[in-house]
Amino acid sequence: MTGAGELPGRPRAGVASGAATARAFNVLAPNPSPMTLDGTNTWIVAEPDSGLAVVIDPGPLDEAHLRAVISAAERAGHRVAQTLLTHGHPDHAEGAARFAELTGTGVRALDPALRLGDEGLAAGDVVTTGGLELRVVPSPGHTADSLCFHLPADRALLTGDTILGRGTTVVAHPDGRLGDYLDSLRRLRSLTVDDGVDTVLPGHGPVLEDARGAVEYYLAHRANRLAQVETAVEKGLRTASEVVAEVYADVDRNLWPAAELSVRAQLEYLGEHGII
Repeated sequence: MTGAGELPGRPRAGVASGAATARAFNVLAPNPSPMTLDGTNTWIVAEPDSGLAVVIDPGPLDEAHLRAVISAAERAGHRVAQTLLTHGHPDHAEGAARFAELTGTGVRALDPALRLGDEGLAAGDVVTTGGLELRVVPSPGHTADSLCFHLPADRALLTGDTILGRGTTVVAHPDGRLGDYLDSLRRLRSLTVDDGVDTVLPGHGPVLEDARGAVEYYLAHRANRLAQVETAVEKGLRTASEVVAEVYADVDRNLWPAAELSVRAQLEYLGEHGII
């Protein structure tokens, strides 16, 4: 067996609610599935001595979970002052409106349709609450509206679904685009090289202790999958479903519909670059 320390990104053992860094605390949502892994990680982020906190991705519309997030913040001496979304998929954002109602906060997101209040989120924005600093990093690819949040004080990156704690991310075609995703991974790699980011706080799965290793693994994985898809097309396979059956033959068939989305994105990318 491979030890946890040898896995891509050096994942911590286990996934549970609790402190991940000096400023970030996870409350795990009760929505495990093949696509959400152990469930959605809802992140409470605050300066240790501040009375104010930011919550990232309230998660599904589950009243008990939303109230558990508020209770966890209050036990740590924080009041939820802002709610942010990494992207609009229901497992991250469905509970946001109700959470905003419970906390009296707005909801900030890249997609205007997801916002509650006047403020959105855009590249270059810096969210400051109670002395906390979160830098908005655009990361389209999984979805068009995907964002990451750089937490410089903890040398950490909250990645939503752009990088997971286990496995790899679906490029959710047609909203998600492979070219955008590769650009986003390169942008995140530069944060690990130039800005000292060493920890990934993902939207699903365990915390990763080797951010650069995780990004490099994702880039290598995408290059490998792209080569496999190109080879499948050269063999005469044309539809996404045919390519999935060839390339993802060793993957759980429950994940094939998601894999087909990524393959559609790969076929589009190869076509755009004149490779097929």
